[in-house]
Amino acid sequence: MSSRRLLEGAPDGAAGGGQPPVKQDLGTAESAPAVQPQPRAAGKFFSSALTADQVAAPPDHPALPGAIAADPAGSTAATSAAASRSAERKAEPSRGRIELTEVSIQVGIGADSLIAVDRVSCVIPAGSFTCLLGPSGCGKSTLLSALAGHLPITGGSLRVDGAAIAGPHPDRGLVFQQHSLFPWKTVLSNVAFGLKMRGVPRAERLRRAAEQLAQVGLSSCAQRYPAQLSGGMQQRAEIARVLITSPPVVLMDEPFGALDAQTRAMMQELLLDLWTRQRATVVFVTHDIDEALFLADRVLVLSARPGRIRADIAVDLPRPRDHTLATDPRFIALKRDCHLLIREETLKGLAHDDRSLRPAMLDGSA
Repeated sequence: MSSRRLLEGAPDGAAGGGQPPVKQDLGTAESAPAVQPQPRAAGKFFSSALTADQVAAPPDHPALPGAIAADPAGSTAATSAAASRSAERKAEPSRGRIELTEVSIQVGIGADSLIAVDRVSCVIPAGSFTCLLGPSGCGKSTLLSALAGHLPITGGSLRVDGAAIAGPHPDRGLVFQQHSLFPWKTVLSNVAFGLKMRGVPRAERLRRAAEQLAQVGLSSCAQRYPAQLSGGMQQRAEIARVLITSPPVVLMDEPFGALDAQTRAMMQELLLDLWTRQRATVVFVTHDIDEALFLADRVLVLSARPGRIRADIAVDLPRPRDHTLATDPRFIALKRDCHLLIREETLKGLAHDDRSLRPAMLDGSA
């Protein structure tokens, strides 16, 4: 299936047909203004790689040896192209700077409690794209929940633009692996919901929702219900709903993990397209090395539990990116190094779990 067909709303997987399994939208019937989908144009991306001083690793988690640095030599044509992209670039974002200082998170109660995240420190610049990568159970999602304000930290400090995180806030959008669309509302009403909660007049919020749906290729699905969409289309609607309020920080917890490989690849390209338009600070949790390197400016590799920053890797690969990047020798070298790190941490985690389980197995309590 072509990328064009997918982005124009053609089902990319099994989707419910017929009438929605609900009586009606609880709100008044809403119709989308006619908005033509905007085609993705080559050259509308711009380089957002972090500078060397932005990604310099603290002493307690040095940068991965052999990490690929940007090629300082560039042809006249490359310099001209970079200047052209720079001319189209929006102003650098002034909001969305995240600071983690000695952050520790303990989960569970009493004897069942454990330290999930241990003394994590880093600064995530405003407008950057950072991936949290690590083995299963290393605390990636736990740390993201703390950033969202859904989980308290037990040590250290966690700040966005200098303000301590004390709970959920509309300035931090959150996208889960499974969508959280309201099943009784149309796609248009779902996307417009955040604006409704902010008191935006009906005509204005519907216009903006229609524009946001056009950006994710779902204009033709505005009056459908979530149950009538495929998994990839549901996630596009979810992302549109989060981005419509232009939050300075977007937190994403394996949002494409449940999708098939082809849909996932197209969603990754779409996400990068949207990110270059809106320039939110994105923190993206994944266990997929290829996904992390394709999307991010920077990859923080977490250790086995308790999660600590094992490596802080600058992904100095050119933008715009497409999936031909996977054959780039620099990409392959970074992937190999990340794979070795993740494998080592996974083996450590398995060895720890084995030691923890053996006493219980021997006394018959397991």
